[in-house]
Amino acid sequence: MSARIKVLVVDDSAIVRKLLSDTLSAEPDIEVVGVAPDPYVARDKILRLNPDVVTLDVEMPRMDGLTFLKKLMQFRPMPVIIISSLGQASSRTALEALQLGAVDVLAKPGGPYSVGDLKNDLPQKVRAAARARIAPAKPPAPSPVKTAAAVAPRQPYPTASFRPASRSDNIILIGASTGGTEAIREILCALPENSPPIVIVQHIPAVFSRAFADRLDQICRIRVREAAHDDAVAHGLALVAPGNHHLLLKRGADGLRVALDDGPRVCYQRPSVDVLFESAVAYAGPNFSVALLTGMGSDGAQGMLKLKNAGALTIAQDEASCVVFGMPREAIRMGGVDRVLPLNRIAAALVAQAVPAPV
Repeated sequence: MSARIKVLVVDDSAIVRKLLSDTLSAEPDIEVVGVAPDPYVARDKILRLNPDVVTLDVEMPRMDGLTFLKKLMQFRPMPVIIISSLGQASSRTALEALQLGAVDVLAKPGGPYSVGDLKNDLPQKVRAAARARIAPAKPPAPSPVKTAAAVAPRQPYPTASFRPASRSDNIILIGASTGGTEAIREILCALPENSPPIVIVQHIPAVFSRAFADRLDQICRIRVREAAHDDAVAHGLALVAPGNHHLLLKRGADGLRVALDDGPRVCYQRPSVDVLFESAVAYAGPNFSVALLTGMGSDGAQGMLKLKNAGALTIAQDEASCVVFGMPREAIRMGGVDRVLPLNRIAAALVAQAVPAPV
């Protein structure tokens, strides 16, 4: 990678190409080396300009972005950021792109996502992508199939199988950023139906967070949903922070619940891992298991140190299995980590000391 990060912008909209280019060109460490209106032009410019990062629209003429991404990851793996509209179908497509090897996703400006948000988020995502560890996409591993008891009836929890958690119950907290959607998928798919309650912060834009949770709910044995204000944490249930909202733990009359907050960004992020982790310190002890996964920056490191000091088991994903070894490295550097593990060993470690819930 050169001193300046070289970016190729691929989008069929001239307006979007200019907006992305102008946003990135304003950064002293980023250079837009070219733009392309479709994947065919992009292919030629990648060969000629050798960019460090590509931003890629998923809806384009002649060849759609997913098809191009598959070819790119097969023949010339490189960091790709998906730029997608906020529709439900587009959100699902963007998440499929992450599974195919894209490192991050960003909403096109418009509606609830403003140009100001783009100027804040896009350069940070490009910097993270430029540091990402990229490998050819592998075929997705077979996902566990929910039992009939786990998927029906689809009614509000708690039920007999999804009882609320008390202070003495094991609770799992997970934080992640760049590369985290697939890391979280691997962990959650390895958990049993009656796993401890799980609360997750993944740096992801609004709307995409719901599609992310819905996708996990379909492929994991546990139940997964985007968190709503005052949701109870429950066994066999993972709550995912909504994009653009902080997620916190709080005490409810019947046990721990979550709260949403739209306060200032922390570590440039909303949701922030540190906000979740620090809100949990008052309730933490040996009953808490905490994982900090792949991502750029330091979000989560300070909160993880406080949780470790409160007695929680703290786990950092190791460098070899991270897409970006930033957040885990900071937590390790600060002394907040009990164990450093490869991704494929984290799920077992998180539930090793858990007391199973009755089903």
